[in-house]
Order: sequence, then C-alpha cells, then structure tokens
Amino acid sequence: MKLSNYEDWKRCITVDCGIELTLDYIDERLTALNDPDNYHTQKFTMSYGAIHLNQVIGWFKRAKFERV
Repeated sequence: MKLSNYEDWKRCITVDCGIELTLDYIDERLTALNDPDNYHTQKFTMSYGAIHLNQVIGWFKRAKFERV
C-alpha cells in the first residue's frame, strides 16, 4: 500500500501493524532504507519508486524528531 501522507503512514505503522516507533526501530529502518544494496530497499524501490522511498525516509526522520 502506497500511503500519501505522514499521518496515514504513522497510523498504518502504529495502529494497523502494531509497531511502536521507538528510536531503535526508527534508526534500524533509516539505516536499511538508506542502503541501496539492501535487498528489501531494492524491492521497495522497485515496487513503489524512488520518490516514495524518499518520502518514507522523510517520514521516519520526522517520527525520530518527534521522539527526541
């Protein structure tokens, strides 16, 4: 599912998927999403495109900023 805004993305992660956006989780995801050699990042980019990948990276950065 390609989400179009931060609020929907955050609800999807925290409510629909039941994942807590901890600093450790956010850092783990940012590391993976910023690694062009990561298999899952490659699959994500192939499925949703580089623009959406960058959007999701931005949402993780925003979530991190909200946590600190």
